[in-house]
Amino acid sequence: MNDGYRVLALDDLERLTSTDGTLTLLPLRRTIGFRPFGVNAWLGAHAGDHVIERHREQDGDEELYVVVRGRATFTLGDETFDAPPGTLVHAPPGTLREATAADDDTLVLAIGAKPGKAWEPSAWEDFYVAFAYRAAGRVDEARALVADTLARHPGTWQGPFNAACFEALEGDDDAAFAQLGLAYERAPTIIAKYAPGDGDLARLQSDPRWQELFG
Repeated sequence: MNDGYRVLALDDLERLTSTDGTLTLLPLRRTIGFRPFGVNAWLGAHAGDHVIERHREQDGDEELYVVVRGRATFTLGDETFDAPPGTLVHAPPGTLREATAADDDTLVLAIGAKPGKAWEPSAWEDFYVAFAYRAAGRVDEARALVADTLARHPGTWQGPFNAACFEALEGDDDAAFAQLGLAYERAPTIIAKYAPGDGDLARLQSDPRWQELFG
């Protein structure tokens, strides 16, 4: 019996594919219960797969990416560059970033936190896992994780917005609109901007309640 430590390989981690099949998360942080900062791995099984989706960290998170194996093509801001194994890529808060696998079986470690602040796990991770569970047919586990995440992150717009996407995909329009309405109450400008372009919510746009909500 050990003293609580764990020794494992990255390839021992579960592989969780996003709903659209473009990303594969290896959930390192939640697997070992690591809390000092965010740390996960992303796998590009085939050349051309995303290992880091195109995004900006708008809430002050600073990130460091480590190419563990394979080779990635990174974009930071306006610059695109090759990243072989051992490359370290530092992305300050707000910087546009994206990476795709240039070789099959490319693995990138992502480390992030807000400078100067105590770090807490973000709800995005739980929602990503919940959506991956749903895509894999593990709907009961997915729904339980969504409920738990909403309970642990009260008062945000991101929680109900992601829950609305989940319910829309599950075909529960009443639950989807209830969550979407709550998200809109908390952040009307953000929701009005992003909801119409979210594919998870596309089928709701023919419902009269959509026009009632967004006009």
